[in-house]
Amino acid sequence: MTFDSVVKHIRTLLTELTVDLEKAAHGNKAASQRVRTGTIKLEKMAKQYRQISIKAEKSGTFKKVKKAPAKKAAAKKAPAKKCSKTACKPAKKKAHAKKR
Repeated sequence: MTFDSVVKHIRTLLTELTVDLEKAAHGNKAASQRVRTGTIKLEKMAKQYRQISIKAEKSGTFKKVKKAPAKKAAAKKAPAKKCSKTACKPAKKKAHAKKR
């Protein structure tokens, strides 16, 4: 199998498993069985993925992803104006009476 086909297969297995997991969580016994068998299949595909990815890394077939150029820093905003004493009073906290 090729790397792309293994990745596609893993993705389809995961989507099927998530659907069946929801059903199994609500008590569906058949869905629980499908989840158990699906995890075995997923394990086998994960092993194949590891083998293929290790070979690809050693042979250099993985393309190195270039980093995007750094973005320029945004212009700094002007500092907020301070409020006068009468305009911006903090809200008063209500005192709660203690219950006995």
